[in-house]
Amino acid sequence: MRRTASPTSLILLGLGTFLLVLAPLLAWYVEPRAAVNPIDIDTTAVYRGTGSVFDTGELETVPGQQITVTQRVRGNVAESERSGDAVWDVTTTVDTDKTLPAADPHDALDFVPHRWVMDRRTTRPVHCCGEKPYIEGEAYLKFPFDVQKRTYRWWDNTLGGTVMLSYRGTEKVQGYTGYRFTGSVPPTRVGSRLVPGSIVDQPSRPQVLAEEWYSNHGFELVVDQATGRVVYAQTGPKRTLRAPGADKDAAVLLDSPKIAFTTDTQKEAVRQAKRDSGQLRAVGVTAPIGAAVAGFVLAVVGGVLVVRGRRRPESDETPDNSRVPLTI
Repeated sequence: MRRTASPTSLILLGLGTFLLVLAPLLAWYVEPRAAVNPIDIDTTAVYRGTGSVFDTGELETVPGQQITVTQRVRGNVAESERSGDAVWDVTTTVDTDKTLPAADPHDALDFVPHRWVMDRRTTRPVHCCGEKPYIEGEAYLKFPFDVQKRTYRWWDNTLGGTVMLSYRGTEKVQGYTGYRFTGSVPPTRVGSRLVPGSIVDQPSRPQVLAEEWYSNHGFELVVDQATGRVVYAQTGPKRTLRAPGADKDAAVLLDSPKIAFTTDTQKEAVRQAKRDSGQLRAVGVTAPIGAAVAGFVLAVVGGVLVVRGRRRPESDETPDNSRVPLTI
């Protein structure tokens, strides 16, 4: 009797070995390369709240106004492909009911266009491609992939600097659990503005180069752990004017304790977070585990079949050399 390996056993053994090799490749090679920021992004986030707004027509601050902040992010595909980084063009408009709807965003209470360039894998700022302003920190608009339970340096475009956002546990947004981060900004001078002297309590002067100050009652962000996508954002901006050298605010340009994602923006952010994190989980966890388990089973079964082989009787025509007489 002799043993031979059947084609089936060899196929099972080979397929099992392939899956065992594939599993770590998916987890350690493919998944990190799948976690990249897109270059063709086109998304809009809307914030709403109430607060005080300076009426330029009446030259006074009007309380109890509904405030709408619209932030649109569009990827510049051509610049991104040329540089190898993610180039995102961002426009932020601040409106009251008087300026909504506006045919031209420049008619808004405030309109700020800027460009953010980042490393597609780390989300770190990259200084190229007409970036404006010079953005720093670890996160802006989104966090890096694989968010950790620690403090992050978040870029605040109004401040023109970074804000420390501390991890505060988990929180559910539209039924979806994310990491919660909070922070605030103390009163900080951010620039100057030429205004009538009467606005900053100097009526005898027709024009005054007033100091512009900014603070924030509090940031609150809820972030998807896998992708770094912000599924809920809340901010409390306060912008004021002071006379040159003064230590007190003379006029309030904008003051709201809470401007936050609308329900529709939250739902859309959660939908995208579920989709993207699900894809990463499939490539980095589900597929590697499935490949490893299936590969192990197939390799064991194929190996056992190869070892056992298939018993086949030796042919009757096979000469028995031990019985052939020797002749000289």
